[in-house]
Parts: sequence; structure tokens; C-alpha cells
Amino acid sequence: MLAVHEDREFLLSPGEEKGTDLGVLEVPADAEPGDVVETHLGEPFTLRALRGPDLFDHMDRTGAPMMPRDIGLVMGHTGVSRDDRVLDAGTGTGVLSVYMGRAGASVTTYETDPEFAEVARENVSMAGVADRVAVRTGDLTEHLDELAAGEGFDVLTLDTRDAPEVVARARDLLVPGGYVAVYTPFVEGTREAALAAHEAGLREVETLETIQRRMDFDDRGSRPSTAGVGHTGYLTFARRGPHA
Repeated sequence: MLAVHEDREFLLSPGEEKGTDLGVLEVPADAEPGDVVETHLGEPFTLRALRGPDLFDHMDRTGAPMMPRDIGLVMGHTGVSRDDRVLDAGTGTGVLSVYMGRAGASVTTYETDPEFAEVARENVSMAGVADRVAVRTGDLTEHLDELAAGEGFDVLTLDTRDAPEVVARARDLLVPGGYVAVYTPFVEGTREAALAAHEAGLREVETLETIQRRMDFDDRGSRPSTAGVGHTGYLTFARRGPHA
């Protein structure tokens, strides 16, 4: 949980102690969100349960994670929800898997880098969804046959260079009506994923560029911010038809 004091906050577990510039802060083992805990100098910290944005800010990073704007589109366009079975590849930090797990989905995610996979497991545990998110070390493309022989997935999410190869097998992996979502930072990979979706006979193939701009408000007027980068990546969505 988060211990919050005005303009600063610390990520702490129940029973953990941390030295700060405001004094030593010790979180009781039986602490609950909403409790107020004081440092030995009498400075109050309010305990708060972690929400999605808090997890995004405090997760250990192994590279550039998928941004909330992209995660929101994946969640909104695929409708990931409770009791869904999700197959994911390119775990990275694990942020997308965590969001889907917090929505109640059961997620199996593949990460080729063993160190990245271990960090993702730690993040999944911190998010409290270790019972719903299984991080596997390996290349998803090497397990497609065995996964296709199972009961099928409701959603397939991919953030890997070989995504088109997996999309080509989407009809074997998805249940009727299931969705695939592919995130790619470059347009070339996006085109390949979209073409693979069409060739696989998927429906509702759609590609979106994710752009977001902050608004600035001051005495002179209001306008989009000129700072920062608006583009993060491309998202391609497709859906398996309603019949086998």
C-alpha cells in the first residue's frame, strides 16, 4: 500500500519500516487502507490501497512499459473482464497483465527474457494478482500447438516482433467471438499484423494510432501542450467470427 504525506508517498508493505526525511515510518502488520500512521517525529502518513496508476508509477521497470492510454484502448476494445481467459506475449514489466488481472481475467503471459520475467512476477505479486496472472518464461510461438489444443482464449494480446506469426494462428487460439490486440511501436509491424489478421479470416480488423496531448491553461489562453511526445504506438484489433 501507499503511505501518503502531502506531496510525497512511499510504497510499503504491512510490517515494513522506512527511514524518511520526516522521520522513521513503520507500517503495522495489521494496517488497513485509510489508517493514519505517524513517524517517530509525529508526521502523519495516510495509508492508501494501490490503484492502477499507483502500480504503473511504482512497478519495477525492465524497459518502456505499455502506457495507460494504450492499456485503456486494449481494455475498452476487447472488453476484458471477469472470468475471461487471456493469452499474452511480450510481458515486459507486466503492466498490461496486471491491469487485466485486476479486472478479474485469468492471464497467461509469455516473456522470453528470464530477468524480465522475474521482475514481472514480482510486480504481479505486488499488485495482488499472482493468483490470476501466470508469467511463463519462454517464446509463445514455440507453444502454439499445445495452446491451440486447449479450450481456447477469450482475448489474445501481443507486444512482440513476431506478433504476425501468432495472429496467423488466432482462429486456433481464440474462442468464437474472441479478440486479438497487437501493440507495435512502428507502422511496418502494424501493417504485417493487420495483413495477417485478414489472411487468417478474422473480422473487424482495425488499426489505431495512439496519440494523446495534454492541455495547458494559463492567463494567455488554453491550448494543447507543446511539450512531450503524443505518439506511443499503434494498436491493431481483430475478432474471430461467431462460428467454428
